[in-house]
Amino acid sequence: MSLGDDPTLKLRALAHPIRLRILSLLTGSAMTAAEVARELDLTHANASYHLRHLLAAGQIEAAGEERIRGGVAKRYRHNAAADFERPEPDIPDGAPRTADHLLMYEVLAGELRRRSRALMRAKGNHLTDAELWVDPAVWAAVKKQIDQASLTLHRAAMAPRTPGTIRVNATIALFRMEPDAR
Repeated sequence: MSLGDDPTLKLRALAHPIRLRILSLLTGSAMTAAEVARELDLTHANASYHLRHLLAAGQIEAAGEERIRGGVAKRYRHNAAADFERPEPDIPDGAPRTADHLLMYEVLAGELRRRSRALMRAKGNHLTDAELWVDPAVWAAVKKQIDQASLTLHRAAMAPRTPGTIRVNATIALFRMEPDAR
């Protein structure tokens, strides 16, 4: 198993708000550490540090090199479509939650709080919050629809501030809950 196949390594790499922001940036375009640093107002060293973690976890890939002022800068990208092509892991019902899984949802909640400060009231915004009991077939159908919508958004992602684009948020968390947890 390569480092990129280790689910714990992947969770730990993703369970950081800066790394989530970097993945979003690198979904729309390949960028160097310096470009990531400028876009997120980070130091070059900090951007490079987070890029190394994402690369080691297999969450980003090298997308070429370019010469800049006598040096070589690597470009990185996040191939989100590859995440959708991987088979889902076979996790038995009732498998225990891990601290890494819970941390990932905490980081997502924090990112949603940060992003909501940039919320623009506009026609077409959507919010769903639900804790429901549904038929397993309905659950499977909805998950498939959400997977497709998420893939569509990721494939359509463009570089920040590309003329004619709008900045949007998509935070989607679907998960089964324990039947007796309250």
